[in-house]
Amino acid sequence: MDARKCSREILEDVIALRRRLHMCPETGMECRETIDVICAELDRYGIEYRRLNDSGVIADIHGRKDGKTVMLRADMDALKIKEETGLEYASRNEGLMHACGHDMHTAMLLGSARILNEHKDELNGNVRLLFQAGEEVSEGARFLIENGALEGVDIGFGMHVDPLSEAHRLSSRKGASWAAVDHFTVKVKGKGGHGAMPHKTSDAIVAVSSIVMNLQTIVSRMCSPVHPVVVTVGQIHSGSAYNIISEEAFLEGTCRCFDEEEYGMLPEAFSRICSDIASALGCIAEVEFSRICRPLVNDERAYDIMKKSAEKIMLNEDGYFEAEQAMAGEDFAEYASRIPCVFMNLGADGGYPLHSSHLDLKEEAMETGMAMEVQFAADALAELE
Repeated sequence: MDARKCSREILEDVIALRRRLHMCPETGMECRETIDVICAELDRYGIEYRRLNDSGVIADIHGRKDGKTVMLRADMDALKIKEETGLEYASRNEGLMHACGHDMHTAMLLGSARILNEHKDELNGNVRLLFQAGEEVSEGARFLIENGALEGVDIGFGMHVDPLSEAHRLSSRKGASWAAVDHFTVKVKGKGGHGAMPHKTSDAIVAVSSIVMNLQTIVSRMCSPVHPVVVTVGQIHSGSAYNIISEEAFLEGTCRCFDEEEYGMLPEAFSRICSDIASALGCIAEVEFSRICRPLVNDERAYDIMKKSAEKIMLNEDGYFEAEQAMAGEDFAEYASRIPCVFMNLGADGGYPLHSSHLDLKEEAMETGMAMEVQFAADALAELE
């Protein structure tokens, strides 16, 4: 099976499919129209599948013998963004847009499914196909796992388009690749009063300001200086007038890290700083610290298989490069925390970054994306035999 040749032969069909998906973006865990398209395509290919309402599809391709199983995953949810590309196939759902390339992910995996199914007699095992909603809200992967998506799976592969990289170029890295994502809110309650009599109050604004500054000691004093960690306060709200000392203040933000040990200590350290500083200033801090997704760590063996696959299908000698770590999160990490997995980037030269209302990805990059998925599946099954 020549993965590149097979992908090139169906590219026009996959582009048409991608444009169809691009016009009907859906968000969160409800992707009914998208899943309708997926199931219709799988029916056309004769691939068995299980539909999980409007939130996911689990499909299986059985090779010539009952061997190991490799998993390929595509996410399919969009974003609450008004599209401003001016494309003929722009979003028809007002205020929603495929601004993260998940329409391309879904179209590519359907194309790869078609190729793999046509060549299933050449496979030394089975391929599990996962079509997942809710990546943007970090709920979809856990939902699929709870519904048996990883049962019997030995190794997994995922891919994300990179609009700031040249079309067709592939990249990945061993170890921690995408960051863990946490979300926090802090409500500080003090005692308000007249701005001219601060000694009669417990100033919530002073307390929350001190909290913001001291949260950075998590990065500078509690984490290794060679491990990237981010603590970002994205918004603060407090006060009602220039001469009133505020009784309450609210802040919200995010933490990002790669190291598992530091990921484990963050909630306690964060809550302690907020509570103790608030208390020292006569206030109370109510802290909520939510885990959105784990660090995405690429398995060494899965990475090595992927690298060899990339070398077989890339268009030129610089078609693969070592990726930098990404502070963004990716709920593919849920799969990678349970089975050996590798996640990589596909250059698609979109002119704008992900989540931009002007994002216009180069569709011809899907040829390389499909070739990569097909080659990895074949190589992983041969390697694990």
